[in-house]
Amino acid sequence: MPIDVYREAFRLAGTIRDKYLRAVTYARIGYYMYLAKNPLYKDAFKYALNATASIENPAVMVKALIEVASQLYRVKPETSKKTFQEAYEVILTFPQPLRDEMLSALSSRLLEIGLPDDALFYTNDIEDTVKRNDLLLKILGAYLEKGNMRKAYLIVEKIKEEPWKSIGAIETIKEHLKREEFGSAIRVLSEIKSEYWLGEAMKEVAVYLKNSDVPTATYEKFVDIALGMSRDGDLEVLRSLLVGLAAQGEIEFVIEITNRLPRTQRKEVLTEIAKAISDRGEYISRLLDSIEREYLDDVAHAVMDELLERKPPSESVEIAKKIGKLSPDDTVLVKVVRVLSKAGEFESAWEFARNVRGNYLRSLAFGSIAVEKLRTGDIDGAIDAALEVKDPKWGSWLLSEILTKILELRTEGKVTGDIEKNARAQKLLWDGE
Repeated sequence: MPIDVYREAFRLAGTIRDKYLRAVTYARIGYYMYLAKNPLYKDAFKYALNATASIENPAVMVKALIEVASQLYRVKPETSKKTFQEAYEVILTFPQPLRDEMLSALSSRLLEIGLPDDALFYTNDIEDTVKRNDLLLKILGAYLEKGNMRKAYLIVEKIKEEPWKSIGAIETIKEHLKREEFGSAIRVLSEIKSEYWLGEAMKEVAVYLKNSDVPTATYEKFVDIALGMSRDGDLEVLRSLLVGLAAQGEIEFVIEITNRLPRTQRKEVLTEIAKAISDRGEYISRLLDSIEREYLDDVAHAVMDELLERKPPSESVEIAKKIGKLSPDDTVLVKVVRVLSKAGEFESAWEFARNVRGNYLRSLAFGSIAVEKLRTGDIDGAIDAALEVKDPKWGSWLLSEILTKILELRTEGKVTGDIEKNARAQKLLWDGE
């Protein structure tokens, strides 16, 4: 009789001793059961919430609530919002800086699952300027992606500090440029006070002008703006625009503009342009053909310096094996295992993974093998790899991850996510207890 993989996963989840991991695993199982139309999904979420309620550490309990609510959102959105609200109410009782840290985690998760309005609501309570503004920029990005310019403007107005305000303005400008709303782009551009961020904005302008295939007259308008914004003879804004246009292949137009500059400034601008496009053979050739002889040597030196700085990447299975044999360092061995696993060299990967000593790094090594084995459909091999981590905590964690990915493979036909990223997050959680 074939094994019911969902019931077996449900049973194994109950053996996980770490309450946080048990709660998260039950929630993940519940989601995949829901996709499979297995009525036990309700029980899985009930068990997840019960496991969460039994966690003694309030911060860890809140993290579990956020994880469970995230899975629940894909099944019952309204119920999940109540769970997020419950997490929020507990967070408000925390002292600083834990309070802001947990509010950031809550808002980030809401943003990840597509709830920018809710994320904004909770972000407003963050006192730390850096954390709050970083999140506001992410929320701005979500609104821009949806084309909600009204709320995007509200976010930019809400941000008072630099560099976040200028970054937000640039993101808004980029959206206007995508829509070919050049008047609106110019209006927002004129509100940027920082010389540096004006330069960055001009680079974005250059990219979108080229991609939009606008007439030269439109380029001229932005050149006039750049000249008008340049203060005390500082041509940083204009230089940024010209570098951006050159990178888009508008070499002849760029040369025409630089020829209008005083000779004392022309060399500096041409050199910066040349350095920026030194990896574009056709463009740099056209530039060298177009500039006056007196600037040729300086520009050529700048290009050669840039080319000499570049080193071509090299990576292969044989090199990975060689490094694995030469280096006893555990972090190096983990990378060796990852490369070999991705290449399907499981036997060699396993040999190197066995040499990894630390429990955390060992879990990364065998986790890489397990994930890649799952991608080939070898479920038994994946479980065998997970069981190679004997440490109770990390063994439970890896089992939780692999069980979830087995169900993901069964339900969705693929394995996603970054096991190393998940392991780092779990390590931070345990280190903070």
